Amino acid sequence: MARETQEPVDNLDVRIPSAKATIRELSGGQRQATAICRATHWASSLVLMDEPTAALGVAETAKVEELIMRLRLRERGAAVLVVSHNLDQVFRIADRVAVLRRGTQIGVRTIAETTRNEIVSMITGA
Repeated sequence: MARETQEPVDNLDVRIPSAKATIRELSGGQRQATAICRATHWASSLVLMDEPTAALGVAETAKVEELIMRLRLRERGAAVLVVSHNLDQVFRIADRVAVLRRGTQIGVRTIAETTRNEIVSMITGA
């Protein structure tokens, strides 16, 4: 069981003391990284993350973002859908952004072809 657990941890280069460590022994960033490893182990083509860095500090957020980028670049080709209110983070880690307001999709933009101002306008309805 520990070897089966260690494989996704090694594949994503997650830094935890041991695959046998309990969750309560880990930092917030390590817990989130462990959750991502767990999700990638079970998900075959899509990993959905809802505010994956909301409760983390700056250093832990950077590590989780790095892990998300590594997951996207893996040869497996899994899609990563991240729900986030952090626009700076969206522009750092996303290829595309979809804006929802009051349960309706307002628009989808490619990060390379949009600006923060356009996204903010979509979000606020301006």
